[in-house]
Amino acid sequence: MVTFYAFVREALLAMAGAAPQPLPWLRAACLQPLRKKAGRTEYQRGIVSRAPDGGWQVQITGNQGSGILSSMSQANGLVVLGHEQGDVAIGELVDVMPFEGMNG
Repeated sequence: MVTFYAFVREALLAMAGAAPQPLPWLRAACLQPLRKKAGRTEYQRGIVSRAPDGGWQVQITGNQGSGILSSMSQANGLVVLGHEQGDVAIGELVDVMPFEGMNG
């Protein structure tokens, strides 16, 4: 699902004759620490919401295993942790790719 949304969606829209717009990216404060080793890009399912200060915040939907569909069904966006990025501390800003139609 993550691969489809991040890479295939735009190609299918173009092949169908649509003029797909690039998906928006946000910077959001992470509400929990995340463990990540540098050396690969990771897409983690998350719940993006408005913070009390009007900015964006995000929390991960739990276990991120590829076979755990509940984490995807609860998510309204993907936290994108870059190739060189390591662990993320609480409050640190992360890149988020919100799903289309996300309210907030």
